Amino acid sequence: METKVLKQAVRRNMTRFPEDFMFEMNKEELDSLRSQIVTSKEGRGGIRYMPFCFTEQGVTMLSCVLNSQRAIHVNIQIIRIYTSIREMLIAHKDVFIRVEQAEKQLIKHDQKIELLFTYLSKFIEKEDKPRTEIGFKRKGK
Repeated sequence: METKVLKQAVRRNMTRFPEDFMFEMNKEELDSLRSQIVTSKEGRGGIRYMPFCFTEQGVTMLSCVLNSQRAIHVNIQIIRIYTSIREMLIAHKDVFIRVEQAEKQLIKHDQKIELLFTYLSKFIEKEDKPRTEIGFKRKGK
């Protein structure tokens, strides 16, 4: 499928592509991209129109808008992947909960360790000063 046909299909169905599904690059973004991946210069058969950029949801919607065998195949694969991910999350929900709990405990431990080092550094700073003796002194010794 030609880029021209793709862009026409998207423009005809713009209501299916909100901002979080797709955006069109501006000149500055395109120049930045062009400097990162060396492409043809303007005037030498380069890009005349700003390209579209699609998020995951936008690609899914795009495969629904396009009516080709390849688009249909992509749409089926996307649905299968999302279904597999959902099944995996449901099957391993307890593991994810445990990992989340462990992360919370690690954060608490990190904070306690930080506090310990703060106290130790204050103790080391005070150690440089002469310490006064405390306690009882016995007569005769």
